[in-house]
Amino acid sequence: MRIYFLIKNIFVVSFLVASGVGEGQRLLSRAKRGWVWNQMFVLEEFSGPDPILVGRLHTDKVDNDTARYSLAGEGAGTIFAINEKTGDIHAMKRLDREEKAEYTLTAKVTNGITGQLLEPMTEFIIKVQDINDNAPKFTEGPYHAAVEEMSAVGTSVITVTATDADDPVYGNSAKLVYSILEGQPYFSVDPNSGKIALHGMDREMREDYQVVIQAKDMGGHMGGLSGTTTVSITLQDINDNPPKFSKSLYEFVIPEDLPLGKEGGKVKANDRDIGENAKSTYSIIEGDDQGVFEIITNATTQEGILQLRKPLDYESKRNYTLKVEATNIRSEPRSNGPFKDTATVKIVVEDSDEPPVFSKPMYLLEVDENAPINKIIGTVTARDPDATGSPIRYFIDRHTDLERQFNINVDNGRITLAKPLDRETDMWHNITVTATEVRNHSQISRAVVAIRVMDINDNAPEFATEYEAFLCENGKPGQVIQTVSAVDKDDPIQGHYFDYRLVPEMLNNPNFTIKNNQDNSISVLAKHDTFRRQKQEMYFLPIIVTDNGNPPMSSTNTLTIRVCGCSKDGIVQSCNVEAYVLPIGLSMGALIAILACIILLLVIVVLFVTLRRHKNEPLIIKDDEDVRENIIRYDDEGGGEEDTEAFDIATLQNPDGINGYLPRKDIKPDLQFMPRAGQHSGPNGVDVDEFINVRLHEADNDPTAPPYDSIQIYGYEGRGSIAGSLSSLETASSDSDQNYDYLREWGPRFRRLGELYSVGESDRET
Repeated sequence: MRIYFLIKNIFVVSFLVASGVGEGQRLLSRAKRGWVWNQMFVLEEFSGPDPILVGRLHTDKVDNDTARYSLAGEGAGTIFAINEKTGDIHAMKRLDREEKAEYTLTAKVTNGITGQLLEPMTEFIIKVQDINDNAPKFTEGPYHAAVEEMSAVGTSVITVTATDADDPVYGNSAKLVYSILEGQPYFSVDPNSGKIALHGMDREMREDYQVVIQAKDMGGHMGGLSGTTTVSITLQDINDNPPKFSKSLYEFVIPEDLPLGKEGGKVKANDRDIGENAKSTYSIIEGDDQGVFEIITNATTQEGILQLRKPLDYESKRNYTLKVEATNIRSEPRSNGPFKDTATVKIVVEDSDEPPVFSKPMYLLEVDENAPINKIIGTVTARDPDATGSPIRYFIDRHTDLERQFNINVDNGRITLAKPLDRETDMWHNITVTATEVRNHSQISRAVVAIRVMDINDNAPEFATEYEAFLCENGKPGQVIQTVSAVDKDDPIQGHYFDYRLVPEMLNNPNFTIKNNQDNSISVLAKHDTFRRQKQEMYFLPIIVTDNGNPPMSSTNTLTIRVCGCSKDGIVQSCNVEAYVLPIGLSMGALIAILACIILLLVIVVLFVTLRRHKNEPLIIKDDEDVRENIIRYDDEGGGEEDTEAFDIATLQNPDGINGYLPRKDIKPDLQFMPRAGQHSGPNGVDVDEFINVRLHEADNDPTAPPYDSIQIYGYEGRGSIAGSLSSLETASSDSDQNYDYLREWGPRFRRLGELYSVGESDRET
């Protein structure tokens, strides 16, 4: 180890060997005292049994026995320790240069007796000397790279880089060398830069590679440390393979009734490439001059789907031979050869039982509306397109001919009339005719038959509406009373033309005449101005209307003409004779209103009188309805005394009854209520309505009453008389014992009665 002393710009070098130089021996010395520390070195990762000697501090100013050395600064006392007498510095711990490369400390030397500072305090550095203790590391791995297949030899793929934590200043421990452990001979690596190169490969042979790269320090020499990384390399596909059909000949059997657009067969051309480079399109290049077939590409499966563009017909052509080509969508300039392939497709058409075919998809027939029954209107025809040629049967779909106007011959398809036609009711009849094979009834075809009913002149013209003309009394001769037009249900091809004339007996009519307006209408004119309502209120003018059909049809229509009173301006005011003779200001409507009011008043009076009569009639109770006891029906043999106690008739005979409440005995109450005090109406007697209302209220509010309606009949003789009851039912004594003197005390109402009874008693006594 070396220790450098710098004293007044003069270096003094001392060589100390810890193991071979004895203590106190000095190789070089200088009489001049004083020193400044520079730096020391210590080897990293030292793992000996004893602390390693880093260096020694020394001064010759004093005797070594009295000099005392000490350290301060980084690691002083913990990492580095000094012998205070000898000045030897030892490293107490294992050091790692990659963790800390140098330490800065301060050296101090003092007199051990006096404590005097012998040298100025000076900093010095202890550097940790590097050893090769760190292997190279690929910090950016793992690596992934992609390169096109069939690339030129030496094409760069990727560069890998390793790092070494050792110090490259001392020795070559940090110098790295790269090499391939796995991946030869497909790849190579530059030993100095780590660049990986391709040696030219085919993706179709192998697509993915794993390359292991090693980085070794110390220039790759023995004893150096190394690190490895894995590089994943994928070869990218290029279009260097053409499509290839799996078979050179495809054969398909397709039924002739295959619907358009449905699959008839599939072909497949395989391509060793992937992605877009493997996509192909299919086309028919020979054998389909009529354009019956087409082939499309399934984007998912890359299959060619054979479809129909036109229907097949077994009877006309039974087989086809097509040449199909598959072509790559993309091409690669670096690759040679055609990127397509061809195959032959043979198609055999299979015969299918097809439904009959009508000669027309729609038939248009015409028939006169006066055609006779069973007249042939037209014929529909259909044939079996199959080679077997099955006979055909014809039918009318009765859902389209609910009235059964037509019939059809099942063998020849002739349509005949079954019922008379009326064009004015239905101008068109649309029916559906079905054709069925005799050998296979499931094969059915339909055709629409439109039947037009042709018009004949079978309807006479008539007035367009029911005309009612009004003629003013003060009108002028030649005045137009009404314009009349006609209509005809028929529809002639040349159009309508109507001829109007008066009936023969009205040709010399002195009142009216007609004029042709040349537009299929006429005007009715008045011949004079002497029309009066008093003389004749209404006129009837019959007019004959004739059309121009073949044969012509005519009808007689009557025009009603009323004579009316009009204003000076010709405005109709009244057309009735009654209105003419009524006083001014009173019209027929007003007269009707007055009459209606009178009738209403009479009805009200009659109803009022009737109601009054019914109200005054006395309420008479018939003897057969005078029921005074309950009728109780039991299923047993007898109810005992409870039957007689079910109803207390004495209560009805004496309305005051007992001064209390007697519960009904048709049910047995669960609770007993306090008796209610009797109600009295005073000495003037009881009011019947009040009595009934009280009993009704009691029945409605009686909680012991049964949950159903019951009939209760009350019979009583009245109350309020101070004489009490006059009935003999409660009289316990005989007539001979009865004293009637008290009748005189009851007032004037009973005076006459008292006199009668008094007379009777005197007579008996005598």
